[in-house]
Amino acid sequence: MRISFNQKYQVNLNSILTAQERLQNASAKLDKQTKILTPSDDPSASARVVALDQQISQMDQYQSNSVILRNSLDLEEAALSNIRGTMDQARVLTLQLGNGAYSQLDRSAIATQLKNMRSQIFDLMNQKDADGGYLFSGFQDETQAYDFDAATGKYTYRGDEGQKKLQVSPSVALASNDSGKFVFEDVDARRKATSPVLGGGATAAIFDITNQSQFDDFYRQNYDALVTANNDYSVVIDASNNYEIQRNGASLSPAVTGSFVSGGDITFNGLKMTVSGAGPAQVDFSLKAPEKSNILNTLSDMITAIETNQVSGTALKEAMSDALAQIDGAAVKIDAAMSGIGGRQNLVDNIEGGNDDLQISNKAFRADLYEVDYAEAITELTKQETALSAVQQTFNRVTSTSLFDYLS
Repeated sequence: MRISFNQKYQVNLNSILTAQERLQNASAKLDKQTKILTPSDDPSASARVVALDQQISQMDQYQSNSVILRNSLDLEEAALSNIRGTMDQARVLTLQLGNGAYSQLDRSAIATQLKNMRSQIFDLMNQKDADGGYLFSGFQDETQAYDFDAATGKYTYRGDEGQKKLQVSPSVALASNDSGKFVFEDVDARRKATSPVLGGGATAAIFDITNQSQFDDFYRQNYDALVTANNDYSVVIDASNNYEIQRNGASLSPAVTGSFVSGGDITFNGLKMTVSGAGPAQVDFSLKAPEKSNILNTLSDMITAIETNQVSGTALKEAMSDALAQIDGAAVKIDAAMSGIGGRQNLVDNIEGGNDDLQISNKAFRADLYEVDYAEAITELTKQETALSAVQQTFNRVTSTSLFDYLS
């Protein structure tokens, strides 16, 4: 077989170029710290690395969301805790108003303290988050949650019922806030009966709820939002001074009856009715429609009763009962919200821990597929350097060989 002069050089040149390319690849892998310079180096591993990169990036976003979520929940918890503490102080002051030895000056001093507490709660209800949005405004975080309506003299909620959510795992999105509508607005005011209406021989009637819990149970079981006439009750006294309590003109089942004594007490499901007069007579009353009130308006009503109306005696007791019932109802709602926050905090901690473990596994798997093994890479580089050196030496020997070297 003949080898031309050009062929001899071309074959050796190709060998050198191939060896140089392999050396460059080995050097590049060590320099870039990767096993895969191009997808063609390992198509299967390259596809897996792309998928892993997406998972790692997605998991980083979940972890970032978890940090934002935790900070928002911590801020809300602190605000609600401070509101709850202030409400407890307001409850204590309201109870002190019942002290019979207090003068109007003493009650006015308590009203001043309640004003300061109302201002503090108002500020906390309008707490902002780290991004400057109002924490309790729902989706309307650029709108102040509460403001004072001078026309009505009431504090009004301006947000909506929305809850902003953050994705913290592929299948879990947790609320980062609670709407003020749920926490502060949906608080039932004290359940009561209307003022008595006298008829026949009845000359006076005083109604007093002596057992609020019993009355509330009765109210929940019997209030009819559809047929309002079913909320009308009467104490009917006959000529023989026997009484019967009727609902919408009909006897109750079982019947509620007894002997009537003028000025004596008639008790009915937590309601004490003191009626004066003689039969035949009738005293009508109704279950008042349910109302809701936020803590700001509850405190305002109490302050007005103390300062403007300067109530005392039965009127003061009634105002106190209203305020205490609404403060307690508001406390229940705040406690429920704080409990929900605690549950979300625990859940985000658990999910974040699981995400960390998954992230470690993903990065380890990616490293096995993509990142260079230094010992292996240095060995390969050394091998390719040796191979190139050998090819170069072979080229020198081959190109320096001549037929005349074999002629004597």
